[in-house]
Amino acid sequence: MSECSFGHVVIMGVGLIGGSLARALKEHDAVSQITGVARSRETLDLALELGVIDNAESDPVMAMKDADLVVIATPVSTIGPLLASIADHIPAHCVITDAGSVKGSVANAARQALGEKIDCFVPGHPIAGTENSGVAASFAELFIDHRVILTPLDENSETDISLVQAMWEVCGARVVRMSVDDHDAMLAATSHLPHLLAFSLVDFLSQQQRHEEIFANTAGGFRDFTRIAASSPVMWRDICLANKDELIPLLGSMEKQLASYRSMLQDSEGDQLEQAFQRAKAARDKLPKITKSGDDH
Repeated sequence: MSECSFGHVVIMGVGLIGGSLARALKEHDAVSQITGVARSRETLDLALELGVIDNAESDPVMAMKDADLVVIATPVSTIGPLLASIADHIPAHCVITDAGSVKGSVANAARQALGEKIDCFVPGHPIAGTENSGVAASFAELFIDHRVILTPLDENSETDISLVQAMWEVCGARVVRMSVDDHDAMLAATSHLPHLLAFSLVDFLSQQQRHEEIFANTAGGFRDFTRIAASSPVMWRDICLANKDELIPLLGSMEKQLASYRSMLQDSEGDQLEQAFQRAKAARDKLPKITKSGDDH
C-alpha cells in the first residue's frame, strides 16, 4: 500500500453509504481497487455498471484476499455476524472499520466475533445520508463537510485509527473522536429520537379515519418534519433496538415535555407556551449550518 493510496479497499454493503464512499475514494484516486460485497447479485451488477466498484463478491471471505482496508456499511444487526465470518481470514496488515449508527452494540459484537483480533477493528460512524437508499442513490460528495465520529477501542493503535481518519478526510469529512458511550447518548438524542418521532407521527396520522384527506392537505412544514420517515424501516428498526437503553429514557422525558405542552394548552397559558417556543427557536437558530441536506444516520 503506497503512501498516497489505501490500496485494496473492501466495502461490505454497497448501498448509499458504501457506494458513496467508494465513489469518493475513486474520485480522489485514493485506492488501487475496490471490491464490493453484497448479498444481492442485482446490487453488485448495478454497482459494477455504474463504476462504483471494480470487483464484485457475494462471499465476504473471498473478498478478504489481499484486503488492506475493510469498511462494513451494512445494518448494525449484521456487523457482528459479518465479522465472525471473516475473523479467520483477515490479512495481518488489514484494518477494519464500520459505518454503524450505534457503537455500543457493534463494539460488543466485534469483541465477541474477533477475540484477540479486536485491535484491527476501529469503530466509526459517518453522520451523513439521505432518505434514499441503494447504490443508485450514492454520490461522491455525500460526506463533504459532514462529521464522521470515530470511537476507538483501547486495543486500537494510533496508526490504524489515523488510517481510518485519513480515509474519511479524503472524502471531505470532518473527523472527531469520542467514546462509545458518548456517541450513543448524543446520537440517541439528535438522530434516533427524531427518526422515531417522525415515524410515530406519520404512523399515527395514517391510522386516522380521514387520513387520506389529512395527507392531501399537508404543507411544507409537515413534509420537512417527516421527510426522515421515508428512510428504511428495517435499518431504523435495528438502530432503535440496538440503542434502546439510551432511547427509552429519552422517550420518557419527551412524554413529560409533551404533557407540559398539553397542560399549557388546556389552561390557555399563552405566555408560557410562547416562552417554550422562544427557547426552542433560540436553540434552533444556534445550530451550525449544514452545507448539504441529508438524513443524518
